[in-house]
Amino acid sequence: MHECVRDTRATPGFRASGCLALAVALASGQTMAAGFFEDSHATLGLKNYYLDRDYKDGGAKSAAREWAQGFNLNIESGFTEGPLGFGLDARGLLGVKLDSAPSRSGTELLPVSKSDGVAADDYSRLALTAKLRLSQSTVKSGDVMIFLPFAFASPSRLLPQTFRGTTLVSKEIDGLTLNAGYLDRINKRDSTSYERMAIASPNGRFKGAQTSSHMAYAGADYQLNKALGVRLYHAELEDLYQQDTLAALYEQAIGDGTFSADLRSFFSREDGQARAGAVDNRNLSALLSYRLGGHKLGIGYMHSTGDTATPYVSGTELMGMSELTMSSDFLNAKERTWQAIYDYDFVAVGVPGLKGRLRYVRGDNIELTSLNADDRKEREFQMELGYVIQSGPLKNVGLLARKSIYRNDFPTGAAFRDENQSRFLVTYTLPIW
Repeated sequence: MHECVRDTRATPGFRASGCLALAVALASGQTMAAGFFEDSHATLGLKNYYLDRDYKDGGAKSAAREWAQGFNLNIESGFTEGPLGFGLDARGLLGVKLDSAPSRSGTELLPVSKSDGVAADDYSRLALTAKLRLSQSTVKSGDVMIFLPFAFASPSRLLPQTFRGTTLVSKEIDGLTLNAGYLDRINKRDSTSYERMAIASPNGRFKGAQTSSHMAYAGADYQLNKALGVRLYHAELEDLYQQDTLAALYEQAIGDGTFSADLRSFFSREDGQARAGAVDNRNLSALLSYRLGGHKLGIGYMHSTGDTATPYVSGTELMGMSELTMSSDFLNAKERTWQAIYDYDFVAVGVPGLKGRLRYVRGDNIELTSLNADDRKEREFQMELGYVIQSGPLKNVGLLARKSIYRNDFPTGAAFRDENQSRFLVTYTLPIW
């Protein structure tokens, strides 16, 4: 309980007005804070993850095989009431080793000691994010996640990958979403600390040890109508590279099904001092799909031109046509990539929550300058089956099995190795309030 303390040095009128002002301020503060608490929510995400990379190229390390449990506590406040709303989010992450050994560590589920190859028994981090809302625009500062074409916060391991910086998302105009941001550090998916950002450099594509002070970006998503949406972005990784993105997604009912065309393009060049070396790449792709009932079939092609591979931030994924492939990124210099995807949703035969995927990706004409190799090939075949339990005490528990078979004709020492890879995940999100 708050009290207005009597001040014997003040006049009675001043004491009364002071008490009234304090009472109004307290009531106003409680009113403003109402949205902060009342609109808050918290969840605990659980992820049990087994990852097995069985190498088939005769290298010194025959496997990378680990099992771990992840915990993701996410607390999000609402906003204080009034024209300008304030809020605060907190994220607590914990990864626990269930099985690993120095001879088979390195799946990126867990941090690994560089000296002896021993994976940490556990790792954790606590991250805070302040936020401000004005009308339909929100600014977040602190630990942030972005899911944009040039940097997709990787969801493919135990814990999420995040950045440190400030982002703006504005939806003042119907159908238009503006995004802008300044990011100065990255916290990778198997790390407990922030570090400077670098360019991904598998197969020695770039000078991967060189880092940048920050990334700045701006762009927009615009839904022109129900059928057509476009994306346009510019991003700069200071003194490393610049990248422009233009993409479009078109969907239209045709017959009893739905046709979609997913077009994506990335135009990249070096920035400033070009510490990572020359960057010269144009990456264009198209994925045409048709959905009929529970079936969806897609055929895609991606073409890379220029003197270098397609750049992206180390620790993230690029939203190219090859996103979420398991064993390679298919973003090498000069690479031409074909893919076919078949998805099936078993709700069509009365089994809601069960979905499957078959995917074949093949790249050729690959140039590996650092390995003195050209006209190389790679291919990957993926199988995936996922099920979300629909009822009972285990309702909303997710089960996912993924399998890939990857082969290439790259020289010894290449980052991407012939392998059979398996992933098994059990996930569940527990609402706390």
